[in-house]
Order: sequence, then C-alpha cells, then structure tokens
Amino acid sequence: MTETLLRIKPALLAVAILVGYAVHCDEAKAQNSETAVVAGGCFWCVEADFEKVRGVSEAVSGFTGGTVADPTYRQVTRGGTGHYEAVEISYDPSVISYEQIIELFLRSIDPTDPGGQFCDRGESYRTAIFVENAEERRIAEREIAEAETALGQEIVTPVLEAGSFYEAEDYHQDYYKSGDIILTRFGPRSKASAYDLYRDACRRDERVRELWGSDAPFAG
Repeated sequence: MTETLLRIKPALLAVAILVGYAVHCDEAKAQNSETAVVAGGCFWCVEADFEKVRGVSEAVSGFTGGTVADPTYRQVTRGGTGHYEAVEISYDPSVISYEQIIELFLRSIDPTDPGGQFCDRGESYRTAIFVENAEERRIAEREIAEAETALGQEIVTPVLEAGSFYEAEDYHQDYYKSGDIILTRFGPRSKASAYDLYRDACRRDERVRELWGSDAPFAG
C-alpha cells in the first residue's frame, strides 16, 4: 500500500503543477486583456474580421446602445429597442492597441452611411464606437478625424458612451465558421457557407474596397 502511494504521489504532484500552470496562464491572460465595443452592421461580419487579427483573443456578437434589457435578435432587428448589433472585441494591449483596433474598424465599414450598412438597413445596423472612458473617447474621435481626412468625406459614425452589452444567442456566435447545417434560399448549407454567400450578396467587401482601396484591411 505504501509503495503504491509513493508511486501515485509524484503523478498527482505533476498533475497539480500542470493544473496550477494552466490556471496561472488563464489568470495572466485575463489580466492582460481589454475590450473594445463597436457596431459595424452585421455582427457576423465584424466578428469574422476581428477574430483574424493578431492580438485579438475573441470577438463576441451582441447588442448594446438601447433601452431593452437582454433583448433577442428578433426584437433588435424588428426595431424599437434602440440597440445596435455590436461586437465586443477582447484583445491583448501588449500586442495590439485600442487605437489600432479603431483604425482597423473604421476601414472595415462604410462610415459615411447613416442608415445601416450595405444591404442591411435600419437602426440596428448603424455604426458606432462605444467608449468606456475619456481616453478611449479621445482616441476614437482622433481616429475618426484622421479617417475623415484620408477618405475626404464626412464620417457619420458616432462615439457613444458604453452601456450594458448583451451577448446574442448561441446561434449567432462564430456563425462565419460554423459547420452547422441550416436551410437557406440556396438550399441546405453550413452556416459558414451561408455566411460567405450572404457577405458576397450584400456587397460588403466590394463597397469597402470602393471607399478605402488598399487601406481596407479585411476586404482582400
């Protein structure tokens, strides 16, 4: 019995060390993570764009800016809640700055359109940058001014005070890369395939390239 315990103890110690290391890494990652919340039309697209960015650990689709607590997708897209389709971007500020996040964001949308984005129209598809403090506001407003100069057109994307962010239903998370099969007007498709068809039909990348040319970071 004693010999068995002696053999088991080193194995248990190794497991404990590995678990402790994993917890430490998770804690360090959490401590070195900040968030930016933006609204750029269809949240599937914003999520798909920013999860490709080095330093971004996660992008979560959701809703913010309105008056209805914990709204559903149907409520928001129907209108009347005041909410935007938005994305909460978690990033490592030692790898990518808030300034760079906002710069990429403005060049991934049509910030001259006050009525929605691309083929998606209505209040829930408007663009906005939601800020947590005065420093974020200063950066966002500066980036908007610089983007306006570069574009040579008025930018209507507002800078708004951040409020509660409500995660969208699981159905919408990571939509762009999901293998789940759904029924579309093209027949049964994976969500990933349906997303590609939607993005192309909506002319998102085409319009962004028209505006930003080679400065468009995600439009190819």
